[in-house]
Amino acid sequence: MKKLILLACVLMTGVSAEALRLPAIFSDHMVLQRERPVVIWGWADPGESVRATLNGQQQATRADKQGKWKLSLPALKAGGPYELKIAGRKTTLVFHDILMGDVWLASGQSNMEWVLRDTRDAEKEIAQANYPEIRHFTVQKQMAYQPLTDLQPASWAVCTPQQAPSFSAVAFFFGRKLYEELHVPIGLINSSWGGTIVETWIDWDVMSKVEPYQSINPAEMEKQMAGMDARLAQYQTALQKDLGETEKWFDPNYNASGWKVIEQPGEWATTPIGDVDGIVWFRKEFSLDGPSDATLSLGPIDDIDVTYINGVRVGSEAAWNKDRLYSIPARLLSKGKNVVVVKVRDDQGGGGMYGKAEQLYLQTADKRISLAGNWQYQTAVVTSDFGVKQTGPNSFPSLLYNAMIAPITSFALKGFIWYQGESNAGEPMKYRTLFASLIRNWRSHWGAELPFYWVQLANYMEPVKQPGQSWWAGLREAQSMTLALPQTGQAVIIDIGEAGDIHPRNKQDVGLRLALQALSKTYGKEIAASGPVMTSWRRDGERVVVTFGEVAGGLLARDKYGYVKGFALAGADKKYRWAKGEIRNNTVILSAADVPDPVAVRYAWADNPDDANLYNGAGLPATPFRTDEWDLGEY
Repeated sequence: MKKLILLACVLMTGVSAEALRLPAIFSDHMVLQRERPVVIWGWADPGESVRATLNGQQQATRADKQGKWKLSLPALKAGGPYELKIAGRKTTLVFHDILMGDVWLASGQSNMEWVLRDTRDAEKEIAQANYPEIRHFTVQKQMAYQPLTDLQPASWAVCTPQQAPSFSAVAFFFGRKLYEELHVPIGLINSSWGGTIVETWIDWDVMSKVEPYQSINPAEMEKQMAGMDARLAQYQTALQKDLGETEKWFDPNYNASGWKVIEQPGEWATTPIGDVDGIVWFRKEFSLDGPSDATLSLGPIDDIDVTYINGVRVGSEAAWNKDRLYSIPARLLSKGKNVVVVKVRDDQGGGGMYGKAEQLYLQTADKRISLAGNWQYQTAVVTSDFGVKQTGPNSFPSLLYNAMIAPITSFALKGFIWYQGESNAGEPMKYRTLFASLIRNWRSHWGAELPFYWVQLANYMEPVKQPGQSWWAGLREAQSMTLALPQTGQAVIIDIGEAGDIHPRNKQDVGLRLALQALSKTYGKEIAASGPVMTSWRRDGERVVVTFGEVAGGLLARDKYGYVKGFALAGADKKYRWAKGEIRNNTVILSAADVPDPVAVRYAWADNPDDANLYNGAGLPATPFRTDEWDLGEY
C-alpha cells in the first residue's frame, strides 16, 4: 500500500497533496527486475520536480506539460528488501519491502487465470505455499478501446498460505520451480481473462492490418457502444427476472408436471420455442443401475448454459461454439432416477442445444446412456429486441491489450509465459499468424527480445476411435510452428488434460514444464526441457522411419508391453489408419497393414490423443506433429 507522508515544512498551497502518484503496478511488496535499469513513471502537477531514491541512489526529473514524468535508477542485483521514495513538491510516496529479482508476466485465458485453490491437491499446496520472496500481482479485469495509462487499483501479494489461494496456479508453480533452482526473488504478474481470443491481446496497430478489421475505427466503435448503455441496462434487468432461479427449477424434487415436452437437440428457431432470445430451462430424467463416475455430454449450446445433476451445479460455459463435457463424480448420482437440468441463455441469434443427437449422453464406466429425444422445457425469460450488442473482451480486437497490457509496458520484465488458444481452436491457420504477431508486438513494446514460453493445448474431449481431423491438433500445430521465433519455448501437456473438463486440475506439471523451458533456455541450466521432437522421416518400403531429437536418455513407450501408440499413416488417398510402432534407438519404425504405400505420418493428431505414449528419458511427452500439408478442412 502506498503511504503518503506530508512534508511538514511545506505549506499546503497551490498543489493538491495527492497530485503526485504512480501507476497501480507500483505498491508495497513488489518485485523489480534485477540487473536492469529501474524505470519509474507517474503523474504530478505540470512542471513539478520529482525525485526518486532507491538503495541510496537518487534520480530527479520534472513533470511535462501534461503532468507526466519518467526517470530511471541504476540497476541492482538480486536482493532486498528495499524502500523506494518518490518525493514531489509537497508529497512523498514511500513503498516498502521491495525485492530485486526476476519478473515474469503470465497471460492468456482461463487456464492461466485458474487459481491455486481450485487445483489438484490444493489444500496441501496452499499449506506449503510459504515463499516470502515470491510475489504475485493480479491485473484487474477491464476493457478499453484506446490504450490506457494505468491499471485498475491492485497491489502485490506476498506468497503465504493466506494469500496464495488466489494466485494464478500455473504462474505459482512456474515461479516456485524457478525460485527453488535460482534462489532469487520471483515476481509474477497475472494478466489473464477466461474465454478470450488472441486478437484481444494484440495492439490495434497490428490488428488494424488484419482482415476484417481494416475499415473499423476504434473511436467510432466506442461511441456507438456507449449509446447502448441504457438498452443494455434494460436487457440485464429483464434477465434478472428468472423464475427458474427464484423457484429453484434445478431442484430434482421440483414439480415440473406443467412443463411442455420438446425433442432435443434442436435450435430454438426450429422448435416450438421459436426465434426468441432469453432464458429457457430444460429437464430430463434418466435411470442408473448404480452410481459411478461419469461424463455428461451436451454438445454445443448457444449461448450460455448452467447445468445441474440432481440439484448440484456441475458446469457452465459461455462460448456458443464449444462442446459441453462435464465430469460427474459418483457421489452426485443415484441408483434409479436421476435428473439433469440445463439452464440455457441466448443473447442474440440461434439459441439452444444445437449439436447432433449422438452428442447428448451420459457415459459411465461401462455404459453410454443417450439423452437425445424428449425433454421437458419451460421458458423463464423472453427478452424483446433491445438492439443490444453486449461488449465483451472478444467483441473487438485489442480491448485487453489496451486495458491490461499497455499500462505496464514500461515495467521491466524477465520474460512472458502464456496459456491460451482454446478460444481460437476453430481457426488454426489464422492462429499461425496471430500468435507470432502477438509475441513480436509485445516484445516491441518492451523494447527487447524477451523470452516467451507458452503451454500447448492439453488433451480434451472424448478420444476418437479412428484418425481424423481435429480443431485442437491444428491449433497445437500452429503453436509448434511459432517456435521458429527466437527465444521461445513450448510446454507440451497432451498427457495431463481431462476429457470432460477444459480446465485440467493438474497445474503442477504445467508450471513445471514451463519452468523447464525457462531454466534451460533463459538461465542456461543443462536440463531436458522438451520431450521428443520429430526431426526427419523417410520411406522404407512399406514402412516409415521417424527420427527424433530431444530424446534425453532415449525414447520409451509408456506401455507395459512396450507398444508405441498414437501414430497414423496415410497413403495417396489421404485417409489415415492407425499404425504399429517399434522404437529403435532414436527412431520409431511404423507400418500399417491397410497402408502399403505410405506417404504421410501423424502423431497425437486428435483433440484428445489419450493413447499417445511416446516419451523421452526425462519423462516428457513427444510433441504432436504431421508430415502432410493437406487442407485441414472445415471444422
